[in-house]
Amino acid sequence: MTVAVRPLERADEAAWRRLWSGYLDYYRTDLPRDVIDALFERLIAGNPHFALVAVADDAVVGFVHALPHASTWSLDGYCYLEDLYVDASARGAGAGRALIEAVYAEADRRGLSRVYWHTEETNRTARQLYDRLASVSDFVQYRR
Repeated sequence: MTVAVRPLERADEAAWRRLWSGYLDYYRTDLPRDVIDALFERLIAGNPHFALVAVADDAVVGFVHALPHASTWSLDGYCYLEDLYVDASARGAGAGRALIEAVYAEADRRGLSRVYWHTEETNRTARQLYDRLASVSDFVQYRR
């Protein structure tokens, strides 16, 4: 399976929604339709997020959403890789790696000095890939 990465397009909406649903299922969550609709429109507009898709055999098999932002610790800014998902049928074929590397390339193109993300501690399959592409930080996330 050959995987290509390109920007999300409006024509990808049905495939993106199917994958987004799988992503939300994985995290055992549900979002209101208006939130999903607004997210897709923001992703298409490329502001503030940017979105890329992995394509194999003319089918969208994965996506990544990233959020460039200013930083108080850097003049260059950072890039938060907020969402990454690859359909189960395409896992292990390099789509996840290709999506992360494409975010790295876009961050470099924009002059951003860091790309970072988080995942569940128990997400062992994904962490095997992440451990090869990035280093784990010592920080703990808190939420309100």
